[in-house]
Amino acid sequence: MKKTTWLLLVGLLLVGLVVPGCSSNTGKLTVATDATWPPFEYVNTDTKAIEGFDIDAMTAIAEEAGLDIEFVNVGWDPLLAGMAQGTYDMAISSITITDDRKKEMLFSDPYFAAGQIVVVRLDEMTITGPGNLSGLVGAQIGTTGAFEIDKIAAAELKTYDDVGFAFQDLMNGQIVAVVCDNPVALGYVGEYPDKLKTVGDVFTDEYYGIAIAKRNSDIVDDINAAIAALEAEGKFDELADKWL
Repeated sequence: MKKTTWLLLVGLLLVGLVVPGCSSNTGKLTVATDATWPPFEYVNTDTKAIEGFDIDAMTAIAEEAGLDIEFVNVGWDPLLAGMAQGTYDMAISSITITDDRKKEMLFSDPYFAAGQIVVVRLDEMTITGPGNLSGLVGAQIGTTGAFEIDKIAAAELKTYDDVGFAFQDLMNGQIVAVVCDNPVALGYVGEYPDKLKTVGDVFTDEYYGIAIAKRNSDIVDDINAAIAALEAEGKFDELADKWL
């Protein structure tokens, strides 16, 4: 083998090692999502495809920004750890922009306003909101909902890898409430109107953003420009009508 050819191959291998989040076969940017959070991201049981508000939003943003992407379905904790370590290029998964997360990853401008709300069983009359929340309360692990429950002295937090399991336990009477993002809560209440209801008002101010690996700082401006353009076109309102 010629020396120049050998050096070229070594160089290509090194590039692959330096950029672990990019697919070596396709060159696409990997976008992690925890597809257990309908109506924002979930796996269609019939087609097995990942669908939802976030999936459509990220697809539109990537098209507007001229980015080639592929979605990767991972658990919530591995998603956050992977973004901090640079395993994935981006992530979209109803991710609330927080100061702590900004230390480990970059964020786009917000693309959706959300907040926490309490969900209880339809026959629950005692709990009327976060102010009198007490007993065993469920939330997905590592989410803002879990952090907010921890702040309530009378509430005992029970965490779940999948928020759907929390709602199953709520309907089965194993916990007294679930705290989660308002649009997700409305999705479950809409699916089970004879079993669930929200109580009180949204009690936090939160915004979803696209998480971006720090090594990909060069695409942040393009993504923000795409978000602004789609917002001006009414694309996110269109997606809200479709999914929410």
